[in-house]
Order: sequence, then structure tokens, then C-alpha cells
Amino acid sequence: MDIRNIAIIAHVDHGKTTLVDQLLQQSGSFRENQHVDERAMDSNDLERERGITILAKCTSVVWKNTRINIIDTPGHADFGGEVERILSMVDGAVILVDAAEGALPQTKFVLGKALARGIRPIVVVNKIDRGDARPDEVHNEIFDLFASLDANDEQLDFPMLYASGRQGWADTELEGPRKDLSPLFDLVVRHVPSPGLDENKPFAMVSTILESDNFLGRILTGRIEQGRLQVNSPVRAIRRDGTIVESGRITKLLSFRGLDRVAVEEAKAGDIVAIAGLSEATIPDTIADPSIGEPLPSTPVDPPTLSMTFRINDGPMGGREGKKVTSRQIRDRLFKEIEGNVAIKVTESPESEAFEVAGRGELQLGVLIETMRREGFELTIGRPRVLFRENPETGEREEPYEEVIVDVDEPYSGVVVEKMSLRKGMMQDMRPSGGDKVRLSFLIPSRGLIGYHGEFLTDTRGSGLMNRLFHSYQPYAGTIEGRRNGSLISAEDGNTTAYALFSLQDRGTLFVDAGEKVYTGMIIGEHSRENDLEVNAVREKKLTNMRAAGKDDALLLIPPRKMSLEQAISYIEDDELVEVTPSAIRLRKRYLDPHERKRAARGKKD
Repeated sequence: MDIRNIAIIAHVDHGKTTLVDQLLQQSGSFRENQHVDERAMDSNDLERERGITILAKCTSVVWKNTRINIIDTPGHADFGGEVERILSMVDGAVILVDAAEGALPQTKFVLGKALARGIRPIVVVNKIDRGDARPDEVHNEIFDLFASLDANDEQLDFPMLYASGRQGWADTELEGPRKDLSPLFDLVVRHVPSPGLDENKPFAMVSTILESDNFLGRILTGRIEQGRLQVNSPVRAIRRDGTIVESGRITKLLSFRGLDRVAVEEAKAGDIVAIAGLSEATIPDTIADPSIGEPLPSTPVDPPTLSMTFRINDGPMGGREGKKVTSRQIRDRLFKEIEGNVAIKVTESPESEAFEVAGRGELQLGVLIETMRREGFELTIGRPRVLFRENPETGEREEPYEEVIVDVDEPYSGVVVEKMSLRKGMMQDMRPSGGDKVRLSFLIPSRGLIGYHGEFLTDTRGSGLMNRLFHSYQPYAGTIEGRRNGSLISAEDGNTTAYALFSLQDRGTLFVDAGEKVYTGMIIGEHSRENDLEVNAVREKKLTNMRAAGKDDALLLIPPRKMSLEQAISYIEDDELVEVTPSAIRLRKRYLDPHERKRAARGKKD
């Protein structure tokens, strides 16, 4: 059977996983009476809750005697490490672009990687059924994007389809019959080359996806680059530097059939398979026949740009809500994570019982923390810090810059430009994007974006869209002003009372409700002024025999501001921590004792 290997690539929320659902449905991969969940490829709980793809996954469909292996990739820039590896497994790519939003930063990032590998992509303008769709303008934008990324003449002559993934149709013409996805299937078979790899050489493949199975152990997925592989074949794992990691035998060989992985006896060059039997091989090791001594070329992953400190929970409530609380358990879990997630780096921290975890962005690290929290871990997390570097030629200190594209209603564009300039952002472009919206492009230090997203949503009344992508390292931009408001800090241990919180409402925004447990040094709100303020949130009303007008009025409390994990992480300052447990997210000062806080502040000034 002929083979085609393709990746479906797009910016977050442009409809990749929904389109894959329809491709599986229309290719006959499911039985007629089979129950299939919406976004079937998003198998992870966090993916379903957030509506985003986090991990790249493989599936396979058969169309007119051709097996098409499809890889659904993440759309968010923080998970770009997944996409970079996936491109080495495929010979073609379907670039999906929203008919209203156009080509956004992640599309540009992944498209650049695909073009550099010589892939000739197919462009699909998706969501044509949207009321604000502008397909012709988006077509021109895509062509300009290809040209700006130095596409060659063959790549510039890209085939294009108009589609609606949700409705399950694709057409070569904008006003076509809109029947089904057969034009897309036919175009993939016609346009994407077959792998054309040598089956007679000794077996070799690069592992690109790593996962763990309770029964099979470590499972490595990749494309067979040469030769044939059979169950029980002897193999060896080779690192990128040529060192031999281990030798072993293939205990299980799995091929993709629809949403399932099916055990097969043999696979040949060009096919995407999953193998079991090795205990130490990881990404991007070469798995090969014992006669091969050199590794296959593999894609180095872009370095991380952001770092956080993961510490044990040493607060007064530590160990009460989680099952895994020791530094050894945290260490083992973090080192297990970096085996499968090559975009994350873990090092020992100078602090005792703490680890430095570096990644692509706040969302990627936030997903790791949320996953650990659900597994029963208790942690305290420090403020995100960008990773600086020294330019080897000039000796200058450099920091990561990001390209930010903002779509915002026209009345709010002024406040966005003002806030971005305060954070050292430089405006690159400003143009109308239809529907009384303006599209603004900025180049800004990554530091300037930490903690800004919540403020941005407030300034734009929730109507703004902000997309960001790592751009390059550039000279250090100088000091950037952080959060202006101080914190309301609990001065007592105990449960909060409505009586105490009612009198504190005038001092700022509260983060806790009545009846919640608090401790000394815990942050219970944001002060309306610049300084920190210690307050008593557990004070009870004194019972007396005296009566006074208005004394027994009902106490009306303003609902507290509850933060998600990402909001909490981006909110804190350098002297604050986020306490994460399976049942709560709390903010606290690094030093709980007020005297220690004062000593640390004096030492910082000196």
C-alpha cells in the first residue's frame, strides 16, 4: 500500500483537531454505530478542559488504497518543541489558516520550519462559514508570508483549498459544491510525495515522541528512515553525539490504524510506528540495527527562554492536602518529564530543596505544574524569570524578545499602545483588520509580558486577542516597571470572618472568601496603594449587651478575585511565591515572618 505522511499545522484554535475528526469520520475509520467524542485526538484531560492540543499525536486513514499517516500538532508557541520534531517524520504539511484571523505568529513559526526542511505545504483556509470571514485577503496574507520566509518557487506555487472543518467539507473554489473532504484527500495523495526511502538498507529510525505505558514500558514513536523492522529484532540506541545508550530487542511493534495502535509483525521504510523494548532510549536518539554505528541527523530544539523555581511546600499548611511532598519525589517527577519533553530543562537550584525548571513560556510550565498538582504533588513556585545570555562577539548582555500581535477594538488601541511602550515594546505595524478592529504588531522583551495578560484583558474589556511568539535575542532593554500595587498580607493564623473582610474591602481587592483558612504571611488581597499592608482577616465581632443603630446590618461582601494557576504565577513579584496543592492555589510571601521580610528588604537595599 502507498504511504503519505503529513502534519496538520496551524495557530492555536484554528481548527486542526476538529478537521482531523472529520478526516477520520469520512475515511471510514469508525464503525457506523461507534461512539466518538468530539476532538477525539485530544485525549488528555487538560487538553479537553482548555480546548487546546498540548501533545502531538499520530493517526492513520486509508483513502483509495493509500495509507495517510496524519500527525495532529499543538498550535500554541509554548509547545513548539513538539512541532519541530514532528516535521522530521513527514513529507508534506497541511497549513490551516482561519478565514477571519489570518496567518498568526504560530503559523509563521511552524511554516518557517517546514519551508526550511523543503516541504511543499498545502494551504487550507478554514472556517469559511464564519460571518466575518475574509478569504481573499487571507490568501494574499499567506502568499506574502511565504515570500517573507524565503520560500522557493515550487513552495510559492502552493495549492489552496477553502474549507469548514466543523461542517466537514473542502473545495478548490470559494463557491464550490461544499459536499465533503474528498478534494483534500485527493490533493494530499496527489501533491505530497511518497517517502521514497530505501527498504534494503539496515533498519534505522529517529525517535520523535516518547510516552510511558503501564504494560509495555517505554514506547518510542518515529518514522522508519531505512530498512525493515520485525518484532524481536535486535537494535541499539545511539545519541546525537554518537554514544551508544543501550542495546535490546523489539518486544512490540505498533502501527497506527485510525485512533488505535495495532500490533504488527513487520514495518518498512516510510511508515510511522511505535516500538517497545528499550528502557533508556529517549528523544531524539537513533534506534538502529546493531551494524549501524552513526546516528541519523536529528533536529536540535530551540533553547528555553523562561525559568521558574520549583520548591517544596514549606508553609504552615504543607503536607495536609497532597500525597507527594518531598524534594526527592519532586526531583524524580521533573527528571521523568524531561525524558519525554525535550523543550524543558531541569537543574538543581542554589536554594535547598528546590529546582530550576526552564521552558518555552508560562503556559508550558503552567501545564506541567497543573499536571503535577493533579498527580498529588504540593509545590511552591517562584516568579518566572527570563534567561539572559552574553553575545559571544560583542560581550553584550542579551535577552529574549517576542513578536506580539494584538487584535483589539479601535477605542482600546490607545491604552494597549501606552501599556506596551511602558514595558519597552516597540510598535512595528498598525492596520485595520475588519469589524472595527485594529491589528497591532509589537516587538517586546519577554520580561515585559510577564503579568501583562490579565491587565490587557481588563483594559480591553475582555474583547482583545493577544498572540505572541519568540522572535530573537536582542540587547538588554533596561529596567521594566513591575506591579504597582502592594499586597494585603495576613498577620494571623485562622479562618477568615465576614466581619473582618467587610472592613478590609476598602483597602483593596480581596482574594479570599469568608471561612477560608489563612496563615501569617499569606497574601489575601491586593492593596490599593503601592506598599504592602499587614491585616487581620480572622478578627471576630465582639458580643456585647449594648445596642446601636446599624450594628446588626447584613454584611455585603464583594466576591473575591479568584486566580487561575497561570494568572497567579504571572501576578507575583520576586519576594512572593505561589503555593500549589491538589485542592488549592494560594499566594504567599517568600518569608512568612514579618521580621525576616524586613531584614531581607534591608539586605536588598544595601
